Amino acid sequence: MRQALLIIDVQNDYFPGGKMALVNPELALEKINQLEDKFLQEQQPIIYIQHIKNSPNADFFGIGTEGAQLHSKLKNNEHSIVIEKHFPNSFYETQLLESLQKLEIEQLVITGMMTHMCVDSTTRAARELGYQPIVIADATATKNLEFQGKEVSAQQVQISFLSALQNFAQIQATHTFLW
Repeated sequence: MRQALLIIDVQNDYFPGGKMALVNPELALEKINQLEDKFLQEQQPIIYIQHIKNSPNADFFGIGTEGAQLHSKLKNNEHSIVIEKHFPNSFYETQLLESLQKLEIEQLVITGMMTHMCVDSTTRAARELGYQPIVIADATATKNLEFQGKEVSAQQVQISFLSALQNFAQIQATHTFLW
């Protein structure tokens, strides 16, 4: 089965010092780097998704900002496939579907940030489009959330969303996927 690695929104604003720092994004990036190594070694496609907000008042990922840039520890280069998006779903109003069709991809291996937004939305869409997604749980990151005055820890958010995504994807750890 022809696979592609999808790396969603691993951008500077999600790291310490950024405008929307997540909980432990560095740990997710380490796992993503391991997956990049495997896909590069096997000459399988890697697609980088970059969220850009065109609003002059963007809270994060503002167009042309350092925070919107892909993280420097990713292994992308001038030949990499980078797809810009403006919504949580990486398929919505982008060239992702066309790129996957051109590459004859049958299955998406999904990583990135934030688990509760863009990873969730993209995984559900990938399933609906027939891409039999695999989400690499420890290669994703999220943040603490708040609802009705109650804080939900990033760990609880992660567990909740990954448990719900089991209905749409295989959920694996990096070490399981790599071996």
